[in-house]
Formats: sequence, structure tokens, C-alpha cells
Amino acid sequence: MKSKHIVIFSDTDGLHEGNLSKAFKKQGVSSSRVSLMDCQLNYGENSSGLLLPGMHDTLPAAAFVRAIPDGSFEQVTFRLDILHALEASGVLVYNTARAIERTVDKGMTSFLLARDNIPSPSSWVCESAAEAQKIIKKETRGDAKLVLKPLFGNCGRGLQLLDRSSAVPSEEEVDGVYYLQKQILHDGPQARDWRVLVIADRAIAAMERISDHWITNRARGGKCLPAVLTPEIRELAEAASHSVGTAYAGVDIIRDTDGKYLVLEVNSVPAWRGLQSVVEKDICQLLADDLLRRCGSTTGAAMTPV
Repeated sequence: MKSKHIVIFSDTDGLHEGNLSKAFKKQGVSSSRVSLMDCQLNYGENSSGLLLPGMHDTLPAAAFVRAIPDGSFEQVTFRLDILHALEASGVLVYNTARAIERTVDKGMTSFLLARDNIPSPSSWVCESAAEAQKIIKKETRGDAKLVLKPLFGNCGRGLQLLDRSSAVPSEEEVDGVYYLQKQILHDGPQARDWRVLVIADRAIAAMERISDHWITNRARGGKCLPAVLTPEIRELAEAASHSVGTAYAGVDIIRDTDGKYLVLEVNSVPAWRGLQSVVEKDICQLLADDLLRRCGSTTGAAMTPV
């Protein structure tokens, strides 16, 4: 049995979670925050086989995935199992486990973007330190450099800039997988890129991120500025979100020295504190309205780009 309740999967009761709850309440829908770490697959106590804190023998109408906690491979797999099981039980999961799996794995994101001919930096993924060294030597002629990224990572954590003289990290340091991406030189005096929010295959808002450092993430000191959604940025962000199958996404876009735009990453559980600080639209309300529209609970406000 499903209730009309919305579950927000997160481990923190912060600004995003609080504002989402307010947005749902504004539409007359109750919600609660639940950690995926506290959920169970339970085949003896209730009819659904799922046990969510506070839900007893019922399932929510929908689940908004704000965060999936870090953990061992087994723990993360199990938490995704919960999302898959909810979907199999007819619960709307926003974003779906499949979309999250495709985007949290940078290698798969790069594959899907390339498959769909969406411009993105050249990337290489391998398990061998020796093979990674060969790639670095071949691709860093002249001033060219490669960015080594954790295959699973966010907020600019663990990024390394490598050139021909760089020592290749051990396989243990990279958890056995080397994800290498061509560094894109910026078209201005500062490093900059764009974060675009896409909801239901429509680019809704954007911000520009600038930094004196080559990493522009807000969590690493990047400054957020208002940005105009040009047709080229809009179309690229929408295509990237559609390619990986997200209901909503934060798409990171960069422009090279030739003026060409490329997709760096697609984030299926993006934070939006920085973006909200530079746009007038209520992002939480846009997200809540889209989720409820998918549930058939409300017509929702018309979404217009900002």
C-alpha cells in the first residue's frame, strides 16, 4: 500500500532538505527525511519487502534522492538496491537508481555522452598504472595536461593535474581505476565553467563559476555568478541530461580557447545552494512541482527558464 507521503533520502537535515519539505507542504503534501542507511529489505514483516523508517507497512508515493551516503562497495550497492526495489514496487524515485548509477560513474557518463555525439573532453579509463602512464605520456605533449579524477567523486575532491613529469599514483590510491580526462584550457584570465540546472529535459537556470585555481567548484572556493542561458549552453545541457536519463540534473559545461562548449560532468544528486544564491526562481519549488507532476498530485506551476 502506498501513502501520499514523500520521502527525502538524505543524511543531513540542512537547507536543501528543509526547503524541499516546505515546497512539498506548499502543495499540500507531507514529507520526511530518511537515511538510506536506516532502510531494510525485509521479507517477513510486511507485504512490500521494504522497511523504511516511519512508514510501517506502507510505501511513500515518491522518493526524492538528495544524497547517497558513502560506504563500502557492498553498502552503496545495497542502498541502490533500496531505490531499485522502490521503483519495482511502483514508487516514483527522483532521480532513479539507474540514472544515479550512470552519472556517479564518470566513465559511464563519458561513454554515454560520446555515444550520443555530445561534445565532452577526451577521456580514458583503465585499471593498469602502466597503461595510465602510457596514456599520460602520449596525451601530454607540449603544454597539454590530463586531469585524474576519482571514478566516483564529487565537489572537486581528489582531482589531480598531471603532465609528462608527474608520477602516476599507485593503483591503491585510485581504488584500482584510472579515470583521465583532457584538461580544457579556459578562454579567459580565470578558470571558469557553467553549472546548468535541467529539470524534465529543460534547462531552467544557470550560474557561472570562476576561480583563480583550476578547480572551480563552489566547495573548493569557486565564486558563483549569474549567467545567461544562451541557446548553445541550453541545448548542450538538455542533451546531456537526456543522454544519461536524469529527471533533473546539474550539468557542468566548459568553454575552450576556441569558443567551443563541452560537457564536463552530469550530476544526478546536485546541490543547488550556489545556484539559488544567484537566481530568483525558487529551485526547491521547481523540483517539488516536477516530482509531484510526475506523481499526478498537482499540475504544478509552469516552469520558465531564468
